[in-house]
Amino acid sequence: MPAAILVLFYLALTCAPLALSALQGLPPRPLRDELASGVALAGLAILLVEFALSGRFRVISGRIGMDVTMRLHQLLARAASALILLHPFLYSGPQSLRPGLTPPGSAPLNFDWPGLWPGIVAWLLLGAVMVMALGRDALYRHEVWRALHGIMALVMAGLGVLHATRAGRYSGDPVLWGFWWVLFAIAVLSLAWVYAVKPLMKARRPWRVSSVTRLADRTWELCLDPEGHKGLRYRPGHFAWISIGEPAVSLDENPFSIASAPAEGGRLRFVIKELGDFTNRLGQVTPGTRAWVDAPFGSLTLQRHDKAGGVALIAGGVGIAPMLSHLRQLDADKDPRPRVLFYANRAEDQIACREELDQRTQTGPLRVVHLLSDPPKGWTGETGFLTPDVLTRHLDAEALKTWVFVLCGPPPMLHAVENALLALGVSPRNILLEQFSYD
Repeated sequence: MPAAILVLFYLALTCAPLALSALQGLPPRPLRDELASGVALAGLAILLVEFALSGRFRVISGRIGMDVTMRLHQLLARAASALILLHPFLYSGPQSLRPGLTPPGSAPLNFDWPGLWPGIVAWLLLGAVMVMALGRDALYRHEVWRALHGIMALVMAGLGVLHATRAGRYSGDPVLWGFWWVLFAIAVLSLAWVYAVKPLMKARRPWRVSSVTRLADRTWELCLDPEGHKGLRYRPGHFAWISIGEPAVSLDENPFSIASAPAEGGRLRFVIKELGDFTNRLGQVTPGTRAWVDAPFGSLTLQRHDKAGGVALIAGGVGIAPMLSHLRQLDADKDPRPRVLFYANRAEDQIACREELDQRTQTGPLRVVHLLSDPPKGWTGETGFLTPDVLTRHLDAEALKTWVFVLCGPPPMLHAVENALLALGVSPRNILLEQFSYD
């Protein structure tokens, strides 16, 4: 499904409550009252559709990118929150509450307690979710935050639908009433798919840790072998959610780019840097440990760029993982196109797979450009950051016009390099990027 169709489908779903309300032909009310209802309808629709933007549905994230999906999830959640929080303050005042004071042509609002209390609780719960989101990095483990966020969001959405269908002027209509409950059912099924169905499917395809090898300073290679099945179908540039030493049904999952190539067979390889609770313990994982894999995800693939004149891979730190997958598969396919890898690190001892990269430069059409922001004495490679000057020293005008550029690394680096490429005239269609942090 093309990304444009997904966008149109999203707009149709979120605008449908407003259209269904307008088609009811009810007498108009004061502008503030209509605006109060409108923001509530739009906010609730956005909130319910948010469950499909969790990042775990490949039909969405595979078209627009996991990082874009998650960023949209964040931005749209903030928009929905603002609309819902504003909703009760927009009503024009007491005259909206008592039929005797209702302006001519307007209908009194239903503020009976059975319809009012779900809205109050949902409104307060939304505030609690927002406060928890602000402190999630400092106060919660990621897995705890995921569980609380999902459960609280579902309860809040259910109470919001209950409030709308009981107290709303428009949502009592049978068509709109049914629309709300269908969207809520989809939200419930979305969470059930992610937290119940998918884990049960994973349980049928276990993996085992075959090795954990130190590659560079605080950087490891994790290898997983399939157990009782042929492995995973994926493309270079995809990533996987993996859990190690946990039950199949577990919140302890972490996303990592796949560094192996499909041509290597069933084994999966990951390049992982020590950045958190799980990764800091990676060196203690022993071969034979049971693992689970949910994949493939991501859009950092070259399948739509097979006609590009060359391939430029730009990696920062652990962003080298998907680039290794691309290089390994390109060599396995004997792809004749020229390619260059720009690999940025802070220090020389952080360079991963250096011997392999050097070997590939001798046996294939690959050039490797190392950049260090803190180079040692005697370093002869590039230093500092990947600026337009560095790019033009290693890429000619034809390459900037016809090559595809694949970027993966810390967000500040990605944004700077993307802007540099655009300033050099590279077409946005030829720039693929996916950041490994969504903050």
